[in-house]
Amino acid sequence: MTNKNVRVRFAPSPTGPLHIGGVRTALFNWLFAKKYNGTFILRIEDTDSTRFVPGAEEYISESLKWLGLTPDEGVNEGGKYGPYRQSERKSIYHKYALKLIESGNAYYAFDTSGELDKIREEYEAEKKSFSYNSNIRESLNNSLSLSKEETLEKLNSGTPYVIRFKMPLNQDVKANDMIRGDISFNSSTLDDKVLYKSSDQLPTYHLANVVDDHLMKISHVIRGEEWLPSLPLHILLHRALGWEDDLPEFAHLPLILKPGGKGKLSKRDGDKHGFPVFPIEYHSPTGDIAAGYREEGYFPEAVNNLLALLGWNPGTTQEIFSLKELVKEFSFDKVNKAGAKFDPEKAAWFNHQYLINKSDKELASLFMPILQKKGVKAAEEKVADIINMVKERVNFVHELWEQTSFFFKAPESYDPKIVKKRWKGEVPQFMEELAESYSKAPEWRKESLKELTSQTIKEKGLNFGNVMNALRLSLVGGAYGPDLFTIAEMLGREESVERVRAAVKKLN
Repeated sequence: MTNKNVRVRFAPSPTGPLHIGGVRTALFNWLFAKKYNGTFILRIEDTDSTRFVPGAEEYISESLKWLGLTPDEGVNEGGKYGPYRQSERKSIYHKYALKLIESGNAYYAFDTSGELDKIREEYEAEKKSFSYNSNIRESLNNSLSLSKEETLEKLNSGTPYVIRFKMPLNQDVKANDMIRGDISFNSSTLDDKVLYKSSDQLPTYHLANVVDDHLMKISHVIRGEEWLPSLPLHILLHRALGWEDDLPEFAHLPLILKPGGKGKLSKRDGDKHGFPVFPIEYHSPTGDIAAGYREEGYFPEAVNNLLALLGWNPGTTQEIFSLKELVKEFSFDKVNKAGAKFDPEKAAWFNHQYLINKSDKELASLFMPILQKKGVKAAEEKVADIINMVKERVNFVHELWEQTSFFFKAPESYDPKIVKKRWKGEVPQFMEELAESYSKAPEWRKESLKELTSQTIKEKGLNFGNVMNALRLSLVGGAYGPDLFTIAEMLGREESVERVRAAVKKLN
């Protein structure tokens, strides 16, 4: 339970498609906000202009909309703490960078990339790794090593610079993570991160993130495990800016791992195993297309459900949760520290559960556009009846065609394995006689058809299994489908007789 006025943010960078790890972060933020009647904010962190991708921000918004994770405040929704796009907050950050300079918590660094590259090469030659930190900073080209006059001269002459945070010496930075408990970092192991760049007059992620979290009154920062190394810097920035009393609580979510369990799930894993790693299909500016859960036929509620259980454990055997149920049950003391393996088969299982629990009428309305593309005209009520017979066999709506196509179109070919195994001996001749019997049957109901067929087989002394499989082959084209006589009843007398005769003609 929290006594704070809960305000959380999902803060992606518009650098490409939204990975499902990011979607899960958004979901956990949304669930936490709803549980405590709080506010869920979408903030776009676009300060890195070199990595900005046109259309990525719109993609993020559309993804959240599809999943039903609607922001309460954000780039489209507005709110009193806006703007919610960092590039539109450009004028805000510089004064905080200067405040850090004035308090001695940051400094100007004039090192060129060429100078730093040369130092790195020297370190590498000695098999050492270079870090711009407290051990070396006073020997580099910055306001700590230069006189006030030299520093002022460089600033006045327009020499490019960055502002770096001055990491304190040998200080333990402690925090209590809502998932990981008490954690501690020593400042001596950390480098002096760049906070602001004169080249584009924009802050880096670290400064913008901390300033925005404070100004937007963020109460809890819920983000991925990969941001854990940045935590001490963010805590120290809050302290240096005099905001320690308003420090948000932190929760660092476990990674979503590859199906094999080793390493973070990537697009390459999805391509390799044939599953999406993005919520909706992504079209890059260069024309590349990446698969999305929406276009692959997943229901948004199934995606939310499967992502919720990647890292969060309800402590019961229940696996199917509506968003309302997730809000009620969600808590960070049930989130695991260890990474969660992504299981593509389990993802499809979740979709199957949601599919079979939908009404036949709803599934029929979703299936109708697929039928229209196939050139099929059928009454929606009939389609619903057909779906009722086969929906247990599929995970996705688009798979219904494979299971039901024979209801709408006569088979154009026949499974050669079934032909070889069943269409032999006296069966072909008998099928011709069976078609004649069907054409004269007094009534066309599945019960009477079954009785008529059984009686005819018995009289001829034939193998029941062979005939039944041959009949299914004639009507369906293979050895699949629901109850055979239900199929015949739904196809109707004329169509069924015609299909049996067509099979006899083609296969004999």
